[in-house]
Amino acid sequence: MREIVLDTETTGLDPRKGDRLIEIGCIELVNRIPTGREFHRFINPERSVPAEAEAVHGISTAFLHDKPLFNEVAQEFVDFIAGDTLVIHNAVFDVGFLNMELERLKYQAISMSRVVDTLQLARRRHPAGPNSLDALCKRYGIDNSKRIKHGALMDSLLLAQVYVELLGERQASLGLQAERGGAVDRTLAGSVAARGPRPVPLPVRVTDELIAAHRAFVETLGPKAIWKRYFAPEDPA
Repeated sequence: MREIVLDTETTGLDPRKGDRLIEIGCIELVNRIPTGREFHRFINPERSVPAEAEAVHGISTAFLHDKPLFNEVAQEFVDFIAGDTLVIHNAVFDVGFLNMELERLKYQAISMSRVVDTLQLARRRHPAGPNSLDALCKRYGIDNSKRIKHGALMDSLLLAQVYVELLGERQASLGLQAERGGAVDRTLAGSVAARGPRPVPLPVRVTDELIAAHRAFVETLGPKAIWKRYFAPEDPA
């Protein structure tokens, strides 16, 4: 199962009032595990970035002046998300901006039927809130200390971890690498390594009686029983 965790940054809050996309960040998950495939683009919005928006995400008009227009990255974006499920926090906001840009270029709009809104998931699971991305990272012990400002790719990396926690399906190999933008590896393997080996080994659960019973059963299967290949050479069976 392929899913795309997605986030955007914009010049403001309302695409109907002239606000535009300035950043898209996507992380590919397969069976809820990151594959390492990403889509990340800054976009020239063909307008200035208001100071209040820059204060949120730190992306300036000057920084964006040489970045591609949306029509230059649209096909690559559409190909990356394909027809798969999109995982977005407060999806109405992001999808509204994406559809404005897509429909302007005569691309098919993104249907909300293919979107999982993690804000809605969080509100159902934690009705008392708060359910912002920062609050959910704190709730689930996800290190977001490098998230000084909003950023589409970093927020997608964090949201991928939050999403699996919300579903109660955290995978041992969910680690998202810090060098790609701020999320710290939270793999089960990493936490086990940090604790070190067990001070006392677990007891062996297979008794001599069970081994003898198994050998007796294998004998009933005939001389070509495949299980006989796994007996030690000195074993009578």
